[in-house]
Amino acid sequence: MSPESLESTLRECLEDLERRMDDAEESRLMGEWRVFAEGRHDGEYFMPRRARPAPPAVQWPKVRVNQTLESPAAMALQQLGQCSDRLAAGDGFLLNVRANFGTCILPSLFGAELFLMTDEADTLPTNWPLDAPSLARVLEGGVPGLRGGLGGRVLDMGRYYLELFREYPAVQKHVHMYHPDLQGPMDLCELLWGSGIFTALIEEPDRVKRLLGLMTETYTAFMKAWREIVPFAPDFNPHWGFLHRGRIMLRDDSAMNLSPAMVAEFVVPHDQQLLTAFGGGAVHFCGRGDHFIGELAGMEGVHAVNLGQPEMNDLETVLRHTVDRGVNLLNLPRA
Repeated sequence: MSPESLESTLRECLEDLERRMDDAEESRLMGEWRVFAEGRHDGEYFMPRRARPAPPAVQWPKVRVNQTLESPAAMALQQLGQCSDRLAAGDGFLLNVRANFGTCILPSLFGAELFLMTDEADTLPTNWPLDAPSLARVLEGGVPGLRGGLGGRVLDMGRYYLELFREYPAVQKHVHMYHPDLQGPMDLCELLWGSGIFTALIEEPDRVKRLLGLMTETYTAFMKAWREIVPFAPDFNPHWGFLHRGRIMLRDDSAMNLSPAMVAEFVVPHDQQLLTAFGGGAVHFCGRGDHFIGELAGMEGVHAVNLGQPEMNDLETVLRHTVDRGVNLLNLPRA
């Protein structure tokens, strides 16, 4: 698709989305999410839905992830296509988009080489870990320039969305921009160091902590730059179609490989620093994490936990450390 054709298709699809959006219905749905996020939902489960499906009147194209990495219009079309799917399904997810560049945004600032998936995989990129000399240079340096690597494209995508939505009042009001995937300090360390970091936690703990400190500083600097473009809502913010109290969603996938004591020593202090700096939020992890859920959910400012694979966890343990303590649990399948 040529740039001109892509832009024309994007405008056609935006007009379709604008026509299908019911202001009263989207406002009602947001109100229900706010009740849930505040901990005032009185049912056993929270499973909201729109009153009726709103199918598209135009053909939304399939846009592959690799195409979106090279074109803001393609990324907007792909992200807005997910909003179209929500309206067509009539489900209860909030409408949201992001600068969708994957887990490698902050690693790319340090010169990490991207690993692009094939078009057929249609999956976001990751990055190769740094070699030993490069990692040593990172440890001796400070926070890198925020427009290096993918940084500038991420920040510019926020501005692109803001400008794009100005002509569409319903889209501007009801399609929320959630923050890019900046991961969490320990995940960032693994992405830069590679799997050797898990032995380094035992053999070189002070060196790992230096890198964790640098990742926390870099996350803080970049999120503040993003916040200047797309300010957080003061009390509740969307993420992946959910709504949570606070502002950020930290990722702690690497923690599944650690003991609770190591999570408490290496992960919690840096996560806590970010939660405090940005007014709290939520944490996410994939895989099994019931052995450390108490450490994560117990941090000050954690209002929700999102499970990537809830079926891999002992849910009685998870519930005891989340819902039973007033921390919302997100992303459980109906079963």
